[in-house]
Amino acid sequence: MGPTIILLFSGKRKSGKDYLTDKLKGLLSDKCQILKISEPIKSHWAKMKNLNLDDLLSDKEYKEQYRLEMINWSDEMREKDYGCFCRTACQNAPIKPIWIVSDIRRKTDIQWFKENYGDRIKAIRIIADDETRRKRGFEYKEGIDNVTSECDLDDYTTWDLVVDNGRNGKPLEEQLNQILELIKL
Repeated sequence: MGPTIILLFSGKRKSGKDYLTDKLKGLLSDKCQILKISEPIKSHWAKMKNLNLDDLLSDKEYKEQYRLEMINWSDEMREKDYGCFCRTACQNAPIKPIWIVSDIRRKTDIQWFKENYGDRIKAIRIIADDETRRKRGFEYKEGIDNVTSECDLDDYTTWDLVVDNGRNGKPLEEQLNQILELIKL
């Protein structure tokens, strides 16, 4: 049957997607599961290059060494089947009432979820000002921050919710309450 609701989170690097989704998971506990579209990509890359998967999945500099290669390879795979990573992430996920997809990066990711899960989808954009992102460790990298994996959703306008997670944003509790309002369990 699958989940009752799927929250698709998108945002630039260091906007706070993982932080917010981890806090949300803490509130929802066993009612939800976090899925990462990047997990099948990083898992393949770890096997192919004999790398540490846990380090690739984390927010460490280790991942940054391979980011561009992973982006290029995943783009090639998506050209053949735009839903390949979304499908794999969902196939491997335990069935819970709520799925939190913490790393939507492309219009085709949203398209795939809408085609397969319809009105169970809620799309959430996390934004943060550049100064806040820099304080969190963001450094602009040509070939990474100006390509599809970072920019495809910049002009997407049909978000169910936009959360400002920067210096002008609401306190964390209010941000989480906004997201919980979308669920209404």
